[in-house]
Amino acid sequence: IHSSSSNPVGSNVTLLLFDLLKGLNTLDISLARIDYAPYGDWNHPHTLPRATDILVVVKGTFHVGFVTSNPPKLFTKTLHVGYDFVFPIGLIHFQLNVANINAIAFARLSSQNPDTITIANAGFGSNPAINPYVLTKALQVDKNLLDDLQSRS
Repeated sequence: IHSSSSNPVGSNVTLLLFDLLKGLNTLDISLARIDYAPYGDWNHPHTLPRATDILVVVKGTFHVGFVTSNPPKLFTKTLHVGYDFVFPIGLIHFQLNVANINAIAFARLSSQNPDTITIANAGFGSNPAINPYVLTKALQVDKNLLDDLQSRS
């Protein structure tokens, strides 16, 4: 499987779930391949509400991290080929390609249906949209900036 990373964020996730590989059914696991374009292309900040994610680097160098809750604390690491990193279930996390080559990582997920919530899409691209008053108060930004962010989702 090869997936194209030629899109606005420079990464592409190819999921292998139980519906594609019947042998995974009822095992509570799934797999993903993530392809990244060179330098600065990334896998959006997102959360997996039903899975822990173990990422292993097979090509490239990555800056990865996750944020805990209450109080929020960022944990990051630079990963090279052969390194892995665990993103705990439900926490916001990301991966960033910091090399000048196409990069590849594989993820092992602890659910046959991990789901993904991309933070920007959830906050700014929901349909119907979240009430602008709620977002301007929560993010402490003015309505013009909020309108600009929502137009990009």
